[in-house]
Amino acid sequence: MADNTNSKTGYQMEYERKMHREEMKQQVISFVMMILFTFIAFGMVIMEVDSYFVIPTLLILAIVQVAFQLYYFMHMKNKGHDMPALMMYGGAAVALLTIITFVTIIWW
Repeated sequence: MADNTNSKTGYQMEYERKMHREEMKQQVISFVMMILFTFIAFGMVIMEVDSYFVIPTLLILAIVQVAFQLYYFMHMKNKGHDMPALMMYGGAAVALLTIITFVTIIWW
């Protein structure tokens, strides 16, 4: 009976190690991607690319970096983070609607 418990614990420990390695790999890849996005943003500004191209591109890169931060580094992909994720995404939706409303009111 003790052998079953020990081998099950060994399998469980091996599974957890595998999951931790996979999570670390994903975090390193997302970190490298964020550094690459930052270099791209700085490069576009330093090369003085046309502002009609730079501003939307910088905004897109910033949104992608925020998504990487939330998803990988803040562990929003893990179980048990459904309610905080819902609140954050709901807040982002309200903020976006507020910005759209004020821009429409001012420019209409």
